[in-house]
Amino acid sequence: MFDLTAVVNVMGLCAVAVFAISGALSAARLKMDILGFMLIGTATGIGGGTLRDVLMGNLPVFWIREPIWIVICLVSSAATYYVAPRLTSLTGTLLWMDAIGIALFAALGTEVALMANAAPLIAICMGVVTATFGGIARDVLCGSNLTLMNEELYITTTLAGAVAYYALSTLDFSYSYDLLGGFLVAFTLRALAIKFNIKLPNRYRAS
Repeated sequence: MFDLTAVVNVMGLCAVAVFAISGALSAARLKMDILGFMLIGTATGIGGGTLRDVLMGNLPVFWIREPIWIVICLVSSAATYYVAPRLTSLTGTLLWMDAIGIALFAALGTEVALMANAAPLIAICMGVVTATFGGIARDVLCGSNLTLMNEELYITTTLAGAVAYYALSTLDFSYSYDLLGGFLVAFTLRALAIKFNIKLPNRYRAS
């Protein structure tokens, strides 16, 4: 039998590390120094979870209660500082790290909210918030175009992942399958959107 808290913590650490790397890659595009990498990476890694905890009144926020989350961000960002010059495409790597990060956080944010006895709709909303706000913080701090404003599917993928997690959680599966299912739904949709430029219909989009 899986321990839910342990599974959530392991996936959470992976999600924070991946999102911190995506933030550090944005810093690499701006040729920042190592402290810039660590600042942007940390803001990206903990941004969504911080907003989720504040909105839910879960204070102090998770990284103040358990500083390991900050350590993960700092280490991941510092490592990226040394690895980034060897990458052939910073933009491509950033795009895929972001895709992995939002997929992980969509499922995890929903689970954390459900563990706090949030209503299903609120839990799904918290999944979307957790998945997207770190990327918003990254893009704003780096003065970049917001990734979520891209025409291909983005927020939709996090919503689908959060809904998939909740739907699976109502069935008689182990928690690890719920988390994996939510992640796979969100990541698969985002990967397909990136690969094939899939968009939602938009009457305001220029023809």
